[in-house]
Amino acid sequence: MTKGLAVGERPGPTPNGPATGPDPTADRRGPVVAALMMGMALAALDGTVVSTAVPQIVADLGGFSVFSWLFAGYLLAVTVSLPVYGKLSDTLGRKPVLIAGIVLFLAGSLLCALAWNMASLIAFRIVQGLGGGALQGTVQTIAADLYPLKERPRIQARLSTVWAVSAVAGPAVGGALATWADWRWIFLINLPVGAVALWLIARHLREPARKPRAERLPVDWPGALLVFAAGTALLTALVQGGIAWPWLSGPSLALFGAGAALLTAVVLVERRAADPVLPGWVWRRRTIAAVNLALGALGVLMIAPTVFLPTYAQSVLGLGPVAAGFVLSVMTLSWPVSAAYSNRLYNRIGFRQTAMVGIGLAALILAAFPLLPYPAEPWQPALIMLLLGAALGLFQLPLIVGVQATVGWAERGTATASILFYRQIGQSVGAAVFGAVANAALASRLGGSGDLDAVSRSLEDAGGLSADAADTLRRAVDAAVDQVHIGAAGAAVVALLVLLFLAPRRFPVLEEERDGVGGTAEAAGTAEATGTPDATGTAGTPER
Repeated sequence: MTKGLAVGERPGPTPNGPATGPDPTADRRGPVVAALMMGMALAALDGTVVSTAVPQIVADLGGFSVFSWLFAGYLLAVTVSLPVYGKLSDTLGRKPVLIAGIVLFLAGSLLCALAWNMASLIAFRIVQGLGGGALQGTVQTIAADLYPLKERPRIQARLSTVWAVSAVAGPAVGGALATWADWRWIFLINLPVGAVALWLIARHLREPARKPRAERLPVDWPGALLVFAAGTALLTALVQGGIAWPWLSGPSLALFGAGAALLTAVVLVERRAADPVLPGWVWRRRTIAAVNLALGALGVLMIAPTVFLPTYAQSVLGLGPVAAGFVLSVMTLSWPVSAAYSNRLYNRIGFRQTAMVGIGLAALILAAFPLLPYPAEPWQPALIMLLLGAALGLFQLPLIVGVQATVGWAERGTATASILFYRQIGQSVGAAVFGAVANAALASRLGGSGDLDAVSRSLEDAGGLSADAADTLRRAVDAAVDQVHIGAAGAAVVALLVLLFLAPRRFPVLEEERDGVGGTAEAAGTAEATGTPDATGTAGTPER
């Protein structure tokens, strides 16, 4: 009898061993996967869709001096809410958390379309981001619940494709809607898509039977609020430092000080909580701790292609926005293909070794970027991006799948949210660090202070510049982007060293995952519960 099982899972172990045979609920996975892909598309699209519509939004609402918060507010809300939603999905179930996230995201979208000034639009973007955090983390967790380990790369590759295509297509979609319709349609278009996803999840997603409420540990709401507050303070300092105010100014120091104090309070509160939002086992288990750090380094290095390559393509190569976007978007072609076939490699040599191959290749590819001639042909950086996508597909997916295979159902949401959270943190750190690197490189080439955005705007309207002056600025941008890619290669080396020295040689995969049995609540077990001390990764359950 399969009543109460998550969609796509096989029945749990019988008294005589794991269940086998055909999956009686597999035919219901299709609608759920469709809903997950729609949810992933919404979360990714709204991270970038506003960028090309800013002129129309500012012309309508005003508030040019604070428009950057349209992006920062959304991304901050997504990032700081990830660990909270991860824990809630383990405590309350994936379905209620995902439904609440979709409803919150759609409510934020509708409010954004009704915004009457820039302050209200920013506030409603934060509401959207709070829903987006539930979408991003819970979608990945449900995908792991639906498919056994041997099939998981396929669904994760699909989600990676949706994420990459949506994120890259966001600016084009936003620009088209703002130009041919109205900028408010950027948010209204979410409503029908989200409504369909909501209906599919409500109708087709079934979960394992949960413990009665009286037997559950209380939700750690004080810890959740402190995690949210600490993350907001620290990430705001990173995102706005050096842009809205100098790094050593009063606002930066106040935010870093408040973040440090709140982080101390998080540690104290979480150590006393019965069921903490940030449980200590996330860092006590070598596998998860090492993957957190490695994917944090991935977040750092991804700033080089996603933020600085479009500027390079337009300012140095003289490409238009569409062509510049294509140079970057080729990475989205090779990444999911590489990820989908990564299981053929990690089934032979293991998760850690496969990820090391991928990030090692990524370091070499990023280090090759400064070797491109000046001026390069557009196909040359496009080839770099194509190769980089293939390398990172081998790196990221084996780590995510590997971590999910080492934890049971009751811990999978927390573990998945943890690694996504640190990847997001890495992106914020990378934006701050590489922004400073690029501006310092410009200053050394041009003399005085450097501002990459100002130089790029000057090159967009180069009619007032002499040929020599324009060439000088282009060479300065080329040198700045080269330095950023060297820094990104360094971040890749850091990730490689983390995996080499901190990650266990083989990930301690749970028995039911190894046998391809879905992780039902009854079948799930932690590394400690099954006698697999993840601190060593050497005893207990089979490893990979």
